[in-house]
Amino acid sequence: MNTDHRKYLNPEIVSKLKGMEMRARMVVEGFIAGLHKSPYHGFSVEFAEHRQYMPGDNIRDIDWKVYAKSDRYYIKQYEEETNLKGYLLLDCSKSMAYQSGGSMPKHDYAGLLCGALSYLMLRQRDAVGLVTFDDKIRRYIPPRSKSGHLHVLLNEIASQTPSETTDISSTLHEMADRIKRRGLVIILSDLLDDAGQIISGLKHFRYNNHEVIVFHILDPRERDFSFPREAVFKDMETGEELTTLPYQIKKDYSKAVKAFSEEIAAACRQANIDYHPIDTAMPFDKALYAFLSKRERLY
Repeated sequence: MNTDHRKYLNPEIVSKLKGMEMRARMVVEGFIAGLHKSPYHGFSVEFAEHRQYMPGDNIRDIDWKVYAKSDRYYIKQYEEETNLKGYLLLDCSKSMAYQSGGSMPKHDYAGLLCGALSYLMLRQRDAVGLVTFDDKIRRYIPPRSKSGHLHVLLNEIASQTPSETTDISSTLHEMADRIKRRGLVIILSDLLDDAGQIISGLKHFRYNNHEVIVFHILDPRERDFSFPREAVFKDMETGEELTTLPYQIKKDYSKAVKAFSEEIAAACRQANIDYHPIDTAMPFDKALYAFLSKRERLY
């Protein structure tokens, strides 16, 4: 990968590539190529086979070849240590179809991030599963760790189109009941639903001892409300329309969005859930790094 690797983390550039598999691969390879640069210097994605030595580890498990190259102590991991099960929950409700200006639709951004996470996790020998949902679960593909599983996941992601209304909490509760073994649950959604019910569903996962990452994906205009002097706003799920002057309600709107996000963020902190606000103009490396950082802590 040349020094221009960051272009493959740009949503606008990646969206022009053909095929979900090509897009996911270029995002991941661009991300890995940049890991040695600030602010990710020294961060490794090779802990599918090794992890840093910790007090209490058997010194006979130290890999001295790795020590000779890195001057750091790493121990070899065994298969049972690397078998993380990840569950990607992708919101496919109608509100995810929204986009403003030249931004990528929220659903496309979330789907591509979902594909890149699948690619990255399987590269690290994790087992990955996929749940697509709107007001109910559309499809559940159980976690697998074989490389051929990537095609199944990417094909399913690429086939999704946003439709129907949103009922996030019912999906969270249902999946919390279905997943028996402790795993890593990653939710990719605009979270445009009742905050209290979403929080209840997230806490259900934590009650069952799962680790959770929430990627709260919004369009930039949904955060800053920078629209023309007069605009017609249409609810993408109900069809209801409202004509207004955005500047008249921008302050109250921004306050409401901030309060909503802070309510969920505070609940996540309290429950030890990783919460990451993302918008569709952001490079993908922020979300991928957040995942790797979480994964490293699990080991």
